[in-house]
Amino acid sequence: MAGLAMAQSAPGGWAPPQNVLQLSASGTVEVPQDMISISLQATRDGSDAAAVQAQLKQVLDAALTEARKSAQPGQLDVRTGNFNLHPRYNRDGKPAGWQGSAELLLEGRDFARVSQVAGRLDQMTVGNISYGLTRESRTSAETQAQTLAIEAFKQRAGLLAKDFGFGGYTLREVAVNSEFGSPMPRVMAMKAPMAASADAPVPVEPGKANVVVNVSGSVQLK
Repeated sequence: MAGLAMAQSAPGGWAPPQNVLQLSASGTVEVPQDMISISLQATRDGSDAAAVQAQLKQVLDAALTEARKSAQPGQLDVRTGNFNLHPRYNRDGKPAGWQGSAELLLEGRDFARVSQVAGRLDQMTVGNISYGLTRESRTSAETQAQTLAIEAFKQRAGLLAKDFGFGGYTLREVAVNSEFGSPMPRVMAMKAPMAASADAPVPVEPGKANVVVNVSGSVQLK
């Protein structure tokens, strides 16, 4: 995108900037997703709230104990997620019992370790799998994309200056920002909870992510 401002003097003697070109450029780097997060869930219901809560706590404690055996910082991090307990109503709108859910999150860069642990926790079901980038991968990709974006901005500014009949340009102001996306949806949610069969790793397949850096600003044609 580019726009050229060529203005006349305004009343009072003040002259707006002339021969100022507004433009933008971007740089994109595609990198493999190297971070995985698996959400495991357990649900229970019954007539007594305290009993339902105790059942969920028992399942979550057992899952935490098992998952922590394979935990390793950065490779597999384990943490608890949502823990909900709420009344269940019948068709007449009257209380008919209690229902609750507990969540355990496994995340890290060791895909095999994360998926194997998820498969061992057979008292919980897989509710969601998502992929992303580690901080190191994203920072590296942003640096590369930024270099591409700045080079594209400079080339575009030079070409436009020439096309408008000027010999060159100088920078007036510039803004740089980055964004993260992926060719395919980053979060892959299960249509229905998937039971983790006995000791079988949860099948996972990461994709690629796009790291985009945008450069926009204005240049003074000269």
